[in-house]
Amino acid sequence: MTGTLAPTQLTAADRCDRCGAQAYVRVLLNSGGELLFCAHHMRKHDDSIRKIASDIQDETDKLHESNNATDER
Repeated sequence: MTGTLAPTQLTAADRCDRCGAQAYVRVLLNSGGELLFCAHHMRKHDDSIRKIASDIQDETDKLHESNNATDER
């Protein structure tokens, strides 16, 4: 993280700004704003987002954790 304060973890209430699905990525913009993305839309726009981001909080590993819990049942 490049910011002075680490953002809080994303929750199920955080929604993708493109489609409304659960957000797993928070993008802090150089301009001071923030965007939230689902894993799909982050992958789709990754190159252009990285050009304007000051920091990216990526919690897509949570997707693998929930899949592993389901597989163990």
